[in-house]
Amino acid sequence: MPAPNRPTGPSPRRKPRRPSPIRPARVVPKAASKITSRRTHAAGRQQPADEEPTRRPGPVDDGLERLQKVLAAAGLGSRRACEELITTGRVEVDRTVVTQLGTRVDVRAQEIRVDGERLPQTRRVVYLLNKPVGVVTTNYDPDGRPRVVDLVPSDHRLFAVGRLDRMSEGLILLTNDGGLANLLAHPRYGVEKKYLVQVAGVPSEELLDKLRKGIRLAEGEVHAKRVVIRSQHKQSAVLEMVLDEGKNREIRRMLARLGHKVHQLKRVAVGGLSLGNILPGQWRQLAWSEVESLRRDALKAVGPDGEREPPPARRPGRDGPRRPRGPGGRGRPERRPQRGDAGRPPRGQPPRGRRKRPGKASSWRAQPSAGGGEG
Repeated sequence: MPAPNRPTGPSPRRKPRRPSPIRPARVVPKAASKITSRRTHAAGRQQPADEEPTRRPGPVDDGLERLQKVLAAAGLGSRRACEELITTGRVEVDRTVVTQLGTRVDVRAQEIRVDGERLPQTRRVVYLLNKPVGVVTTNYDPDGRPRVVDLVPSDHRLFAVGRLDRMSEGLILLTNDGGLANLLAHPRYGVEKKYLVQVAGVPSEELLDKLRKGIRLAEGEVHAKRVVIRSQHKQSAVLEMVLDEGKNREIRRMLARLGHKVHQLKRVAVGGLSLGNILPGQWRQLAWSEVESLRRDALKAVGPDGEREPPPARRPGRDGPRRPRGPGGRGRPERRPQRGDAGRPPRGQPPRGRRKRPGKASSWRAQPSAGGGEG
């Protein structure tokens, strides 16, 4: 077969390409360059050994208090109501109207006025009350039941230190000193509270050992620091229990778990302070020496600097540990297998099982689930 005719002359000349226009260099914003440099520094470069790591300055204890907290301690209302006083321009500090929330002031050195009247110097007071049965330990009760703060007539805005349920009685402290209340109520200080508990039946020594070792409740494991039998009768017994932390109805729930119902519960001491001969419903104001004794007892376990709250745990930042990089990328961990994944078909495939044909009754019946259903 003859070859196809091809041109034998010189090949036609192609047109020369035009030079591509020079594109200007991309301008990277300063903010983006900073972010890129930070990421490069965190990923590749390491901090020199001789260079000290940069640390964020912690909160400085300058002795100042927030303005709304000072107003609430003076008895002008709740903190929310005091915040409204500030935002509406009714509060002055050193003859200057302050409307910004969170302003910190020095009560001793600065002059605070509300509606033109000077704020009186708040005096910290502590009252000991023998709470009777039927009184609730709260500052607000929508049902209108008698409250512990109603039993102590005072010009200060008081609140209770800890709680006693409505059917319990005994020693409870009322104060306007938030620092002292934290020392006596927070479990990290371990202030002991002593109770006399009358229960149905006589607990055995084995059950008392369970109370000392610990009993599992919904909040976790709780235990009594000390427990002994003070007296016993035919069908009841009086226990002396000492706790160093308190949860909601803790004693009643512990004894109910062991099969002993509580008939009467009375708190007789907090730290080194005892109830004495005060009758139910009566109260007395504590002397300054008694308050300082309570404060010293609370600080024994944590030291003289324990009144200051420990700093909260910092979240891991750029300098802290990072999450391991998983298959999902960008530090995302691998997806955990979920319940029912074993019988689930791969993504993109139709579900398994027989489909119901139109016009034909199904030949299988739905099996009941393992959790049960409607009867």
